[in-house]
Amino acid sequence: MTASEDNHLPKHVAIIMDGNNRFAKKKQLQKGDGHREGKNVLDPIVEHCRKVGVQALTVFAFSSENWNRPQYEVDLLMKLLEETIHEQIPRMEKFEIALRFIGDRSRLSPELRELMLHAEQRTAKFSNMTLTIAVSYGGMWDITDTARKLAQQVKDRKIDVNQINTELFAQQISLGDLPPVDLLIRTGGDYRLSNFLLWQAAYAELYFTQTLWPEFTVQELDHAFNIFSGRERRFGKTSEQIQQEHIEN
Repeated sequence: MTASEDNHLPKHVAIIMDGNNRFAKKKQLQKGDGHREGKNVLDPIVEHCRKVGVQALTVFAFSSENWNRPQYEVDLLMKLLEETIHEQIPRMEKFEIALRFIGDRSRLSPELRELMLHAEQRTAKFSNMTLTIAVSYGGMWDITDTARKLAQQVKDRKIDVNQINTELFAQQISLGDLPPVDLLIRTGGDYRLSNFLLWQAAYAELYFTQTLWPEFTVQELDHAFNIFSGRERRFGKTSEQIQQEHIEN
């Protein structure tokens, strides 16, 4: 059964891929090996999401705050990101998945920015699913950046200040053309959003797991889907209203 056939499955899944360094310590691996192991976990998760009919998968690869990590780790993460993009382009073409990136690209190298743009342009025509990788991203930056763009449009007299509402804001923020996040998964045992998709995940169901990202499996992803399908999403309404809507539909 696919997400399009069963509205109890999420249309948009977001994942905070946490626990790579702790995995390396647990397995007594060298520094950086946890990130390398974590990179390999993404492929089966992407393929499974596409298989069941998830429309969008957004993963947190590198946050605004991650720039404060040791320089060797930042350099490694940038190198792994470049490798990932090179590896993902043919995979995206094989499975007809659009690849996107969100975040503040100004701090990235010109070479990486060019590679990201190339990947986006090369896969833009695909519509089976959208895979978005958040790089140098923070939810507060995203909201601030959108506010700045709207302010500029008001200044340029393209819109009136009274036109700004939640609908317009939602259209212009990152991923505004995709469904809101339905299910947000965080691996690694922490219980926080860490500045990830604060606007887009306003009504997301949250799934926290102790599993470290390099050990996260398709089977646990299905378990998260099952948990999601058992939750009643009310969006401010009462249970009685939701039940009545199901009857009427």
